[in-house]
Amino acid sequence: MARREQNKYIFVPEGRRHRERRHGFRKTLLIFLPLLMVGLFISNFIVSHRVQLDKQNLTILNLPEDLEQYSILHLSDLHGAELGKEQKAIAAALGSTRYSCVVMTGDMLGEEQDTGPLLDLIALMPAETPKYYIPGDMDGDYLDSWAHGSLSVYTPWAEKLMAAGVTILDRPISETRGKGTIWFVPEELYTLDLERMIEIYQGQLTEMNRRATALTADDAARRRVLEYELQRMAEIEEIRTQFQPGDIQIVLTHTPLTADYVRDMITWGTKEDFFAMRYAGLILAGHYNGGQWRIPGKGAIYVPEMGWFPADQQIRGLSFLEGIPQYISPGLGSDPHYENMPGRIFNSPTVTLITLSRKATR
Repeated sequence: MARREQNKYIFVPEGRRHRERRHGFRKTLLIFLPLLMVGLFISNFIVSHRVQLDKQNLTILNLPEDLEQYSILHLSDLHGAELGKEQKAIAAALGSTRYSCVVMTGDMLGEEQDTGPLLDLIALMPAETPKYYIPGDMDGDYLDSWAHGSLSVYTPWAEKLMAAGVTILDRPISETRGKGTIWFVPEELYTLDLERMIEIYQGQLTEMNRRATALTADDAARRRVLEYELQRMAEIEEIRTQFQPGDIQIVLTHTPLTADYVRDMITWGTKEDFFAMRYAGLILAGHYNGGQWRIPGKGAIYVPEMGWFPADQQIRGLSFLEGIPQYISPGLGSDPHYENMPGRIFNSPTVTLITLSRKATR
């Protein structure tokens, strides 16, 4: 009799037993799933809104002694995101971090080229620290070839960044410490056919000057841009002669380079030409936002140019192309190119501090 009391199903039909068990399972599931969803939501909110500082120590064996511990704050792909009031979350991640210069590898503007969140970010940085910017594919042109309210060749967003102390990098720029020189070079200049471009710009300018009396306001703006480009080509031609074998070249590109591309660039270059990819010490890039949506412990779910579940080394972090280190920033915001994948999921916004050294690091 005792055994019967312990088993309440002893006289219950088998079908009813299964129904009650299924009912109990569904009830448990209905309680558990909402709790799981809330937990995932909270976890993702914390991860995707807390900015992290990625510290990378990079060995460059031929680094001049005077450039030892030179540090680069690398930022990319803000996409106009506001990470706390006046970028408070970024300020918290940086803390008292010190750096030699700031490099921004594009797509930092918001919708319709809004500069507000980016200017708040720039305001966190010491005014005297050099800041370099290369436009991304979402930024648009930094030169304005249409009639506008000033005689400047720059678009309004570029004017605002320059007024905040940012250099729009369209030619190599160097910094020298003692006997060490480091160059920041836009990647596109390594493939620039300088003589051909001078010929094209000069031909267009000559034609405009020939009919100068009939120029429209848009034509006048275009002529100012052509004059600017010719001056830029002349400066690049002069700068190329200043590169020395011991100089460090940092290549800046919005879209990461591939191993095949770098291999071809090295093959085409000559050992006598010091302004060449073979002498690059580091490549800095952005563009992929770390995959935007990620599965913890697995990586990115989908990247438009690469498809499903790409390897992390293709879209974020440090890798090596023909022996040249390339660091791809995980980014700070979310890219509208990820259709139907808004925001960041389990993907911490990241700022990166890269410190250069001649010493081998672990």
